[in-house]
Amino acid sequence: MMRVATIAAVVGLFFSAPAIAETPYDGVWNVTVETRAGSCEPSVHYPVTVLDGKISAAGADITGNVGRDGHVRASIGGAFANGNLNGTSGSGKWSSASAGVPCSGRWEASKQ
Repeated sequence: MMRVATIAAVVGLFFSAPAIAETPYDGVWNVTVETRAGSCEPSVHYPVTVLDGKISAAGADITGNVGRDGHVRASIGGAFANGNLNGTSGSGKWSSASAGVPCSGRWEASKQ
């Protein structure tokens, strides 16, 4: 009888534990943002974390999300970026009109 109660308790814990929704792109990514037009900073590097599809970075104004298909939509210090991740790399474009000065460029990412 004790054995049945133990198994029931373990099964109950397994099914009642909160689910962690992971995406294939969760992890730490090294992102390089390059300016191709305008007078914004020429190149910036960020370590970016994707957790449950949400993008964040310690010490940087980066937010956004990554869809299950790898599509990226993000805001970087007031600039808007989009693109795609595929496996352990990705790239896309960004644009901004920071302080009335239009800038744009590309970004590239590689997963650590």
